[in-house]
Amino acid sequence: MDDCDNCKTAEKNKMKPAHSKIRWLILALLLIVPLEVLSLFSIDLSLQFKLLFFIAIIFIFGRKIIISGLKSLLKFNFSNINLLMSIAIIGAIFLQKFEEASIIVVLFGLGEALEEYGIRRSHLALEKLVSNSPKTAELKAGNIKVDIEKVTKGEIVIIRPGDKIGLDGEVVYGESLVDQSMITGEPLPESKMVGDKVYAGSINNSGYLEIKVSKEAKDSTLNKIIQLTGEASKKKAESQKFIEKFAHYYTPTVTILALILFIIPVLFLKGSAEFWLIQSLTVLLISCPCALVISTPISVFSALGNASQKGILVKGGKVIENLSQIKEIGFDKTKTLTVGKPEVTDIIPFNGFTKDEVLSCSAGLGEYSEHPLSQSVVEKAKEEGIDIHKFENFKSMQGQGVLGDCTFCTDAKHCLGKIGMLENQFGKVSFDKFMEDEKNRLEKEGKTVIFLGDKNQIKGLIALSDKIKDNSKLAISKLQKLNIGCYMVTGDNDGAAQYVSKALNITEIYSEKLPEDKAKIITNKLKQNIKVAMVGDGVNDAPSLASADVGIAMGSLGSDVAIESADVALMNDDLKLIPYLIELSRKTVAKIKFNTYFALGTKFIFLALAFAGLSNLSLAIFADVGVTLLVVLNGLSLYRFKAS
Repeated sequence: MDDCDNCKTAEKNKMKPAHSKIRWLILALLLIVPLEVLSLFSIDLSLQFKLLFFIAIIFIFGRKIIISGLKSLLKFNFSNINLLMSIAIIGAIFLQKFEEASIIVVLFGLGEALEEYGIRRSHLALEKLVSNSPKTAELKAGNIKVDIEKVTKGEIVIIRPGDKIGLDGEVVYGESLVDQSMITGEPLPESKMVGDKVYAGSINNSGYLEIKVSKEAKDSTLNKIIQLTGEASKKKAESQKFIEKFAHYYTPTVTILALILFIIPVLFLKGSAEFWLIQSLTVLLISCPCALVISTPISVFSALGNASQKGILVKGGKVIENLSQIKEIGFDKTKTLTVGKPEVTDIIPFNGFTKDEVLSCSAGLGEYSEHPLSQSVVEKAKEEGIDIHKFENFKSMQGQGVLGDCTFCTDAKHCLGKIGMLENQFGKVSFDKFMEDEKNRLEKEGKTVIFLGDKNQIKGLIALSDKIKDNSKLAISKLQKLNIGCYMVTGDNDGAAQYVSKALNITEIYSEKLPEDKAKIITNKLKQNIKVAMVGDGVNDAPSLASADVGIAMGSLGSDVAIESADVALMNDDLKLIPYLIELSRKTVAKIKFNTYFALGTKFIFLALAFAGLSNLSLAIFADVGVTLLVVLNGLSLYRFKAS
């Protein structure tokens, strides 16, 4: 059995008690309802049988409710829901309404069981993360296993096929497919080789790996996610705080009204004590705020659970509410809308040279440089299978380019870089109109242009561009269909910004902006009462992420700054999850509003009927507990939410 199967088995085992309790409660309800229906037609079973059967039901399923209610009575805690239920149960028994008393117990128990089931499911995602964290690690030095907390940064640990990776680190030996789905939500494993990063919580599917630890256990990406997910479940939405405060005053108020409803008709209007006691109990039952209290948390927990399964870390219910109100989203360019790594897009030879000659010579110079542009040129040459020229006397000119002596070419000294560098090294070079036009054309497309030349001529140019992510256009298009304005704010030059924005149909652009400038743009929009989200890579975008109503960190796997500074962290770098998250948050808030209005509306209708003397216990029971069940099931449906 693999780890995935083990996880599923563990989930089923943890949910078994909840499933079992719900099944027993439904069975009890199926036995009670026919007897209640018979009693409505004045067909009653013997009192001895009724006492034995119904008291057994009340004892099995209701003893905890009654004990809790009586304890609250002794403490004068009239806001406890169990106290209301206890009074209703005891009152029904006193009136020999055993069917009603049993139905109160079973339906209230069923509501609680479904609520517990929902919250249990919402916590399973966090428990999966916790259980996925290994407790030991195998050190290469001595091949010994030690507690994960004792492993220090820089040590080499061995990861065998099938092992769970317990610490963040870098592969220093071996190759393997690693399953990162627990962290990123991505179903397909990633190929890892020397130099690649791996993260705690991942599973090594096949090969043998040795990793150099980059973070201690307490600082690992997995541990950070566990901490923040735990904190998120404690951060209540504003609507939840309001409802809890409302229920705190609402419940005792209704208790007093129920008492008045009994006392005034009986003592002052010579009404029937039994009739008005039933009406008072009906008021107590229908006023029980179960559906109100659970409407927000069950929906929020379900939404958080749904998001976490897709590799989205959302820090609490308040963030869900804020996301539903977002009107504009700002995007950083590099590593957010684009890959963040330059790639060779054009090679244009001059003066009779070929593309292969330009590339082989440029790659020879690039091999000695750590600059991303040089490394991309080298990668392109290797992809094309071209022999790379050897160079001597390499020298790097900061901000200009590189130079050296080619051992293959007739004229040894070569430069690769800006046109100004070639002029500085070789004097006036022949830079004709065709070359200038090509340079201007490529730069208008947002590309970086570098030239290769020797003392006699310019051999050619190479254009490089930061590739737009495959899913960027689809994500922006979906957001625009959701009536959300999208704008781009970047530190890159205007040409590159214009090129990317045009490709993605973004009309509002802010280019050549420093991190503090980005934050000011967000602040100005907030002053105009525009609800704004900001999406960035979480490092240099930290100020703007913190300034926005909702900060969304892209590609935050392994980035502490991203996870901590943002309200939402997308662990798998998938832009399509942003419109998904907007739709999920809107659906969540819509369900909370529906549940709240539905619960309040039902209560006010039945309270009015009770005060008018037109209600009864059976109607109150089915109305109150029925509403609670519908609210719970409606909230739980967010687990299976799928975007349109």
